[in-house]
Amino acid sequence: MAARISRADYYYATIKDAPGHAYQLLSQLAAAEVNLLAFNAMPLGPEHTQLMLFPDDVARLAEVAEQAGISLTGPQHAFLIQGDDRLGALAGIHRKLSGAKINVYASHGVTNGSGGYGYLVYVRPDQFSEAANVLGV
Repeated sequence: MAARISRADYYYATIKDAPGHAYQLLSQLAAAEVNLLAFNAMPLGPEHTQLMLFPDDVARLAEVAEQAGISLTGPQHAFLIQGDDRLGALAGIHRKLSGAKINVYASHGVTNGSGGYGYLVYVRPDQFSEAANVLGV
């Protein structure tokens, strides 16, 4: 199967870095039936964590966040790439982008243990439209 590439809007939420805070937010989203296509958490200084939320329904995430008093920053844009895991799969994506002089400034990838992978690719906002054209989305 060829890789499926889609545009993915995401939002940041900054929370206190303490046990249970990410769980609390994720539980609220699940209870409100907000489906996340991807999720990432990373430290933001010594006392906070930045959560990156990739909802399949942006409006639903915004509604639930407002009700819960969660401040979101975004939307930001990335590419979500999913496909069959094979040697060189990620290199091919980077080859296309670098050939067009588009810099990938961050990325995250993981295999699913069953022969597939997911990959998030971030490019600069001023290059996003061009990258979308290069990637065919």
